Amino acid sequence: MELALQSSLFEHAERRHLGDGAWIDYRSGWLEDADSLFTELHDVIPWRAERRQMYDRVLDVPRLVSFHQLVDDPVPHPRLKQIRRRLNDAYAGELGEPFTTAGLCLYRDGDDSVAWHGDTIGRSSTEDTMVAIVSLGATRVFALRPRGGGKSLRLKHCHGDLLVMGGSCQRTWEHAIPKTSRPTGPRISIQFRPHDVR
Repeated sequence: MELALQSSLFEHAERRHLGDGAWIDYRSGWLEDADSLFTELHDVIPWRAERRQMYDRVLDVPRLVSFHQLVDDPVPHPRLKQIRRRLNDAYAGELGEPFTTAGLCLYRDGDDSVAWHGDTIGRSSTEDTMVAIVSLGATRVFALRPRGGGKSLRLKHCHGDLLVMGGSCQRTWEHAIPKTSRPTGPRISIQFRPHDVR
């Protein structure tokens, strides 16, 4: 069963508690000048294709990716560090540590997607964390579901919107960007994470 949520519910950064200590914040239109940033990132980011072992085959990952340390390493665009500072001002106190990395994904069309997962690599199975995602470009569905089953959520993640998943969300829920047969343009997702979370 799916529960559709309208972005307007979160226009004022209303926090939605999901249960078991998991929550999401959704801030509609959070990023200013999203149009120019989309174009610049699309053109300057060193996008790469990845391949991944899936059962008995190695398959192309259905999106392009780029990963950046934001603390010591040079970054391909100064806005990434500016956005990181703004997120740290808002969330680092609650998180207990700063965001330190930016993972970018380029969804070229509706065939590009990411499967159900939680961003827990490098963390213990009992440790809470936070992931902040800025969406640029085409609107795509951002789906969440409880691990082990239950009602799922389908959010329209629009151009310039910020979605923050916090508390136990990465441990107790999974998220995905499903494929779509509807014609859709490219989308860039920027995921800001603390150290040791992927």
